[in-house]
Amino acid sequence: MEPRTRIVRYAAVCAAALLLCAGLTTAASADSGKANPNPLAGRLNAYWTPARMAAALPADTRKGTETGTPASPAVDGPQPGEYIPPSRSFDGIPQAGTFFWTDATGTGRTCSGSVVHSPGRDLVLSAGHCLKGYAGTSPKRHLAFVPQYHDTLKPFGIFPVATDGVYVSQQYYDLGEHAGAAYDFAFAVTEPNEDGTLLEDAVGGVRLLTGTGYYHIPVRMIGYPAGAEKPLECWSWTTRWDSDDLADPGTFPRIACDAFVGGTSGGPMLVPWPGGWAVVGVIGGYHTGGNTPQVSYSAYFGSATQALYRAAVTGAPPAGPSLTAVS
Repeated sequence: MEPRTRIVRYAAVCAAALLLCAGLTTAASADSGKANPNPLAGRLNAYWTPARMAAALPADTRKGTETGTPASPAVDGPQPGEYIPPSRSFDGIPQAGTFFWTDATGTGRTCSGSVVHSPGRDLVLSAGHCLKGYAGTSPKRHLAFVPQYHDTLKPFGIFPVATDGVYVSQQYYDLGEHAGAAYDFAFAVTEPNEDGTLLEDAVGGVRLLTGTGYYHIPVRMIGYPAGAEKPLECWSWTTRWDSDDLADPGTFPRIACDAFVGGTSGGPMLVPWPGGWAVVGVIGGYHTGGNTPQVSYSAYFGSATQALYRAAVTGAPPAGPSLTAVS
């Protein structure tokens, strides 16, 4: 197929998807009651001022740091002549947002995430390398989720992550972020916001899809570059990537989208779904999401993802680093 024809067909598919999804945003439950105000959320809301949120640095410091055509397994990215769909800034959607926290030095950090349907109406999906330091008794250090964050605004408030509410696969802890790249996904259980409203009651959620293969079109990818006033979105498609890097083994969904840099890790790869959206991947996995701004990856969503989801929604004790874990 000629490049021009391929681009025209890509644009047509994206336009059709936009029409399909118009009006399909997942609304919050109209008859859901509110609990009592949450004092912890109030304190976090006061802590995360516009200045602190704007100054937060990416947790994924390597994402998007390489440029040019890959010359070795250590440098992934666009292939010669590959079309890279553009991204654009926008005000976001209620079901996607960003985590904020402070690291051990007190520096603000950030990573992206999305709200997934769950029985407790309180679950956020992200990347394992974003949240792996917050399981068990590790201090949360102001860890909270802000849905549809943009222009230093918190349009739905702020949602603290619950004590022992971070779920990362034990395999990811044990193998490390490179050898365990195939397990680079995570869930965070949240508490209500300042008004006592549960997360999914406030913003709705997207469906978690597992076992659906590597090839999806159209895919709407959303991510929050650290320090940017608005999130990015890009329409593209996912394909299969078989790792040729022995340090990051596995098979991963791959997507070409321009300008996805540090902070976008954990951002969802969405497909149209009856009533709204479904998520088939998050920025992460191979090379913790990709070394270049033009190409991103995800861990494959399969049985391990389902098992971690079940652990999160049933309140099972979360996994954590072991003494023999690979750093």
